[in-house]
Amino acid sequence: MADMNERDAKLVQYLSEAYGKERELEAALQAHIAMAEKGPYKKRLQQHLKETKSHAKQVERRIKKLGGGGQTLQGAVGKVAALAKGPLHAIRGDSEAEKLLKNAKTEYWNEHEEIATYLGIETLAEKVGDSETAKLAKGIRREEEKMAGFLLGQIKQLTNAVVRSDIPAAQRRASSSSRKTKKAKASGSKSKSAGSKAKSSKARSAAKKSAAKKARPKKSAARKTGGVKKTSARKKTAKRSS
Repeated sequence: MADMNERDAKLVQYLSEAYGKERELEAALQAHIAMAEKGPYKKRLQQHLKETKSHAKQVERRIKKLGGGGQTLQGAVGKVAALAKGPLHAIRGDSEAEKLLKNAKTEYWNEHEEIATYLGIETLAEKVGDSETAKLAKGIRREEEKMAGFLLGQIKQLTNAVVRSDIPAAQRRASSSSRKTKKAKASGSKSKSAGSKAKSSKARSAAKKSAAKKARPKKSAARKTGGVKKTSARKKTAKRSS
């Protein structure tokens, strides 16, 4: 790298980081594939292992074209480190379902690290006018994004599997019943509140009607009294005239 200019040296530096990560993930993926049962998850891991190996080869070729060398040693160091971690993956978690869930979480985290790495390479290459490196990084980044999207859905499925495997059905039902009871109580309290409001409204209406009824007899009595007085006056006038 001594003969490279600053531009190419920086590109090789970033590409070397990506190369080391790809080699490291090869061993981790192999360990996860060995643990996974046959199905969509295992099949996708096997497919991504092939993609990971291809990414490493593409990046290595680009490093050499830019004048870099000695990156094979860096890749080997990364792979050795991954192999040292690989056996630990087999003992993580209390159940098989939880082990797979933790593996998927690790894979999801690694995918986003790679996405960030290749986005950095892509942006750097574009800024310094290296369209070939930018195109390479963009293509790999898109494949990593697809894998991350798959893992996001897989994490949900594997979490459901952990619930079924590690939590007794009775406890899952109890939790559900508790929620229903709370909803029923809340609904009942609302109904009582509405009922008390309706009763209060009816009571006020009845009070108004009662008051109206009490007021009416007084008017009638006043009319009757007035009528009696007029009749008495007429009788007195008739007696005088006679």
